[in-house]
Amino acid sequence: MREIHLPSNSMMLSKDFLYGVATSSFQIEGDRDGRVDCIWDTFCQQAGTIEDGTNGDTACNHIALWREDIEMIDELGVDAYRLSISWPRVINPDGTTNKVGLRFYTNLVDAMVNRGIKVFVTLYHWDLPQYLEDNGGWLNRETAYAFQTYAEVVAKTLGEKVYAYATLNEPFCSAYLGYEVGIHAPGKTGVANGRKAAHHLLLAHGLALQVLNRLCPNSLNGVVLNFSTCHSATDSESDKRAAKMADDYHNQWYLKPLLEGKYPDIIHALAVEDRPDIREGDMAIISQTIDYLGINFYTRTIYKASDSNWFDVVPPTSTELTAMGWEITPDAFTELLVDLHQQYRLPPIYITENGAAMDDEMVEGNVLDDDRTAYFHTHLNAVNNAIEKGVNIRGYFAWSLMDNFEWALGYSKRFGIVYVDYDTLQRTVKQSGRAYAKLVKSRINGYISGTK
Repeated sequence: MREIHLPSNSMMLSKDFLYGVATSSFQIEGDRDGRVDCIWDTFCQQAGTIEDGTNGDTACNHIALWREDIEMIDELGVDAYRLSISWPRVINPDGTTNKVGLRFYTNLVDAMVNRGIKVFVTLYHWDLPQYLEDNGGWLNRETAYAFQTYAEVVAKTLGEKVYAYATLNEPFCSAYLGYEVGIHAPGKTGVANGRKAAHHLLLAHGLALQVLNRLCPNSLNGVVLNFSTCHSATDSESDKRAAKMADDYHNQWYLKPLLEGKYPDIIHALAVEDRPDIREGDMAIISQTIDYLGINFYTRTIYKASDSNWFDVVPPTSTELTAMGWEITPDAFTELLVDLHQQYRLPPIYITENGAAMDDEMVEGNVLDDDRTAYFHTHLNAVNNAIEKGVNIRGYFAWSLMDNFEWALGYSKRFGIVYVDYDTLQRTVKQSGRAYAKLVKSRINGYISGTK
C-alpha cells in the first residue's frame, strides 16, 4: 500500500500540528424536510444545472448517520473536524430559530468535544436560504446583516466549545461562480453582480466577526479563502500581465480587503458601473484582525492575454490530472504559500481544504486509490516545504471526509477518503484514508524525530 511520508525532522510530525478532515452541510446532510429551502435546492430543480441531474435531498444522510460518522472520524485518529452549519436549518423565514436544527449541531459538537476532537465550524458554505435570495440574496446589502444575526444565534448556541469559527468558505465561489458566471447557485451572471456579491460577502464576514469576537473571544475566529496559483502561458509580458491580473481578480480581491482594507488596483480597470458600492466604514468592518486564515488549494491555473486586454484561461496540457481535469501541482502550492507570506503580514494559517477527485472503483470491498494517496503525499510535503521557508502553518484538513454531492457535478466526482455507496449509504475507508490515518497516528506527542 502506498504511504504518506514526511521528512523525519518535520514539525508536521509533532502533535502541535493539527490534522483534520472536512465536510460541508449541503454536501452531506440530506434531510431536506428538516430545514427550509436553500439556493441549491432551487438550482438543482432547474434543467441542465447539475451534471447528473441529482440534488442534495439525501446526499450522505449525515443527519441520520451522524453518530456513525463521528465514530468513523474518531477511528481515523484526526485531531479536528471541520464542518459547516446549514443556515436554512437554523433560521426560519420569520426570523425564529429552528430548535431541532440547533439541537442537531449542539449534539454533534458536544460528541466531538467529548472525544477530544477539536471542532472547526464554518458559518457559510454556500447554502443561502432561498427566502433571502428571493429578496436579492448577496446582491442585497441587507443579507450581510441577516448573516450577522444568524452568526449570533450560532455563537450563543455553540459558544466556545467550538475551537475555531470561519465566517465564510470561499467567497470567490459564492460571488464569481454563483453571481458572475452562473455555474453555481443561484445562477446569476454579470461582472457587476459578481463584484457586488463579493463586497456584500466580505461585509458579512466583518459583521459576523464582530459577533464572534464578542461572544467567543477564546475561540479562533477567521475566514476561509480558496486560491489557485496563477501562472502565465508564456514568458511574454502580455501573458505575465494577464496572470497578474487574474491573480488580483480571483485571489487578491478577497484577501487584500481583509488584511489591508482595500481592493487590488484591478478595481480601477472595471467599468464604473461594475464596481461595488463601497460605503463609508465598510472597509474598516471588513479588515478587522482575524485570528487565522484558512487556505483551500487544489491546483494552479494558467492564463494568457485576451484580445480585450483582459485574461483567458489556458487548459492544462499535463497528463497528470485529477478526475476534475485539474493539474497535480504541489510545487505551485508551496509557491502560493510562500508568495502570500512574503506579500502580507499573515495571521497563522490552517490548510482548511486540500484533496483530489479520482476515478475510484470499489473492488472486493476495497478502494485502492494510489493516485489520491500520492496526491496527499506530495501536497503534505509541499506544506512542509512552505513551513521550512518560514510560513506559519498550524494544521491541515483533508478534503473531504467522504464522497458527497459535488455541487454542479452532482455525485459524479468523488473527493472522499471514505467511499460512499449512494445506494446503501455504506461508508468504506479508502486506501488514502488508511494512509492518512497512519500518518496522523504516527506522531509522538511533544517530539520530532526523537528530540523534544
